[in-house]
Amino acid sequence: MPFLRIASALLLVAVTVACSASSSTPTSPTASAGSSGLTASQVSGTWTLVSLQLEGQAAQAAPPGYTLTLSDGQLSTRADCNTCTGRYTVDGQTLTAGPVLACTRAACPTMAFESAYTSALGGESTATMSGNILVLASSRGVLRFGR
Repeated sequence: MPFLRIASALLLVAVTVACSASSSTPTSPTASAGSSGLTASQVSGTWTLVSLQLEGQAAQAAPPGYTLTLSDGQLSTRADCNTCTGRYTVDGQTLTAGPVLACTRAACPTMAFESAYTSALGGESTATMSGNILVLASSRGVLRFGR
């Protein structure tokens, strides 16, 4: 039981630090992010979802089991007990997931969060990186990932 309290506290600190470094309002893919564009090789690899912030709502810490893998134009994401696959492109600061993501549809314990996550992930997002943090922001919401 003490381990769970410590792990929960560490996760809360990590989410708080990650969220405090960026805007609390989702932005559109055309918004200026103040840095040069990203390349596919920079975003390539596996990322773990840290938080999800839907438009007009507070950021929510991600439950365990949410990852995003980007490699050679292929996207794969684990959303609790489901997986989604599709294509992705990077053009400047715009990362486009899809146009379609094919997802399994098992009944997972975090279905509401999963639905919000996959909706926020699909389509165009403004992608920014700072160290080991990848942020995908759009009018649908803000996804924060860490390595």
